[in-house]
Amino acid sequence: MKSNDSFKDRLIGLQGNLLSFAYQLTTNREQAEDLLQDTTLKALDNEDKYVDNVNFKGWIFTIMRNIFINNYRQTVRKATVIDQTEDLYHLNISQDSGYATPEGSFAVKEISTALDSFTDEYRVPFNMFVAGYKYSEIADKLSLPLGTVKSRIFFARKRLRGMLKDYK
Repeated sequence: MKSNDSFKDRLIGLQGNLLSFAYQLTTNREQAEDLLQDTTLKALDNEDKYVDNVNFKGWIFTIMRNIFINNYRQTVRKATVIDQTEDLYHLNISQDSGYATPEGSFAVKEISTALDSFTDEYRVPFNMFVAGYKYSEIADKLSLPLGTVKSRIFFARKRLRGMLKDYK
């Protein structure tokens, strides 16, 4: 019973920090409060899975980050339009390219060129990650250890930042 009270006390003690982090993620007060509530409920539901020698604050913040990511992915999936018309009318309507200026399309070309300069061992996992694959899915598809996939994506991202530092 003592550990139960301690868990709840520590969770309550982190509410201010969690709300700040949630606001950074969502940039909206109401969404941040909802995220905080979801995180608190999930932590309480999974209290039995918490191991005492694990960083409590890190564990809670990871729960919040994962909930945010899952909600974001769900929102993106809901916003995807699937054209079910017979002649694919909606797909044939001219779409905005997303490039507000000619410089925007130039930046995309620069990024593509930079990525093409990477070796396959870095380019393939990075492109899969950008396409929305999870680290574990990439590791499975490429038959690599999870840590190797994470480090290759990290180093590819770092190298890309260095190559494109003029675009910041």
